[in-house]
Amino acid sequence: MHMVAVGGSDAGISAALRAREVDPGADVTVVAADAYPNFSICGIPYYVSGEVPRWQNLAHRTITDLEMAGMRLRLDTTARRIDVAARKLLVTGTAGDDGEEVISYDKLVIGTGAVPVRPRFAGLDTLGPAGGVHLLHSMGDTFALMRTLERAAPASAVIVGAGYIGLEMADALTTRGLRVTQMEQLPEVLPTVDPELGTLVHAELAGRGVEVLTGTTVHAIEKAAPGEPERLRVEAVTAAGEPVTRAADLVLVVTGVRPEVELAVSAGARVGARGAIAVDRQMRTGLPDIYAAGDCVITHHRLIGETYLPLGTTAHKQGRVAGENACGGTREFAGSLGTQVVKIFDEAAARTGLRDHEARAAGYDPVTVASGADDHKAYYPGSHRIAMRFTGDRATGRLLGVQLFGHKDAEIAKRIDIAATAIFHAMTIDALSDLDLSYTPPLGSPWDAIQAGAQAWTREVRAAARGTW
Repeated sequence: MHMVAVGGSDAGISAALRAREVDPGADVTVVAADAYPNFSICGIPYYVSGEVPRWQNLAHRTITDLEMAGMRLRLDTTARRIDVAARKLLVTGTAGDDGEEVISYDKLVIGTGAVPVRPRFAGLDTLGPAGGVHLLHSMGDTFALMRTLERAAPASAVIVGAGYIGLEMADALTTRGLRVTQMEQLPEVLPTVDPELGTLVHAELAGRGVEVLTGTTVHAIEKAAPGEPERLRVEAVTAAGEPVTRAADLVLVVTGVRPEVELAVSAGARVGARGAIAVDRQMRTGLPDIYAAGDCVITHHRLIGETYLPLGTTAHKQGRVAGENACGGTREFAGSLGTQVVKIFDEAAARTGLRDHEARAAGYDPVTVASGADDHKAYYPGSHRIAMRFTGDRATGRLLGVQLFGHKDAEIAKRIDIAATAIFHAMTIDALSDLDLSYTPPLGSPWDAIQAGAQAWTREVRAAARGTW
């Protein structure tokens, strides 16, 4: 059996590795459009900041590791077209000038991922990396950005976008010594959490010297006039219609991604949420012997069904399912909860499950309760307060979502994982208090912060039911 995986990132490599585990005799080929298979794109900000000293350290596995696992790597090779009936994949060199080649397959896994959203404002394409305007999604983008940082020695930067990557890059560039301005079109930074927590993230950025401009839409990037100290000018407008101009030596545009579906759609694959490739829980596309996984496909969410939620953790899981099923398995993707965490300087924000408006749109009757608790006993030095928002269903008490914000040493990631596990298994909020969690004063409390948040939710909902809320 010959399985071909298109894509050298999380989904494609996971599919290839799982296929070799399930069937050590399988012939597995990975077609990657660049020379950097199995690199951690999520780690790029930490290479830019200097915390990861060598770009090679971002490799989950080296090329030698992958080849020793039994896969054949076709690097700098672009998949151009699928002949579904003949089970053939047409490929060329990435530059398109190395001639065409046909690769036959028995099973095909499409893991083409996502590409950056390119906002429609002047200067993004005409100036480009040579002019100091960068996107950031691939290792190629990373090298281009590092060339600007090392050769032009910029003193200031404007970051367009304040989602996860935008915030991480504000941290990274500030750590490198740049003066950073962050522009976000929406009313608050980190719009994947409620504004009450986004405000706390905003304050952390401002406290570290980042100028944060929310409700601000960029419409042009221009070269600065001769004699001006900075290279670029960013023109924007506020929600009230007031013009905003900032000068900078470097502009980084990180405004989200969209699924890369051209290869699959041209072969006849259907699309679903946000134009991503439609797949079933076994990652089948509906085309004979063709699977798809990762940031190019729809996501099954355990609470709301079909959506689009590109995450590295999800891509790994989906790729593993696709690789196993390509070898004759019947495994199903268990579903996502959108569990995420991000570090912003010394703080961290995390979420899992649904926020209030998302739960209401999905047909629940949600109640969201804010509370706070210490990460460990306050009498032991170094305790940190955690801000929490719990969302549950009013009628059933089922836990639907949790959001956290606190110090990076307050185990924010592990605590959101407790909540994700509880939601995964459809627990009620009240049942969280029954969990047997660890305790010692330097690290926790007899009632963990997560349990304290759950108890606060239960108290408020019961008080409301008695008419005293």
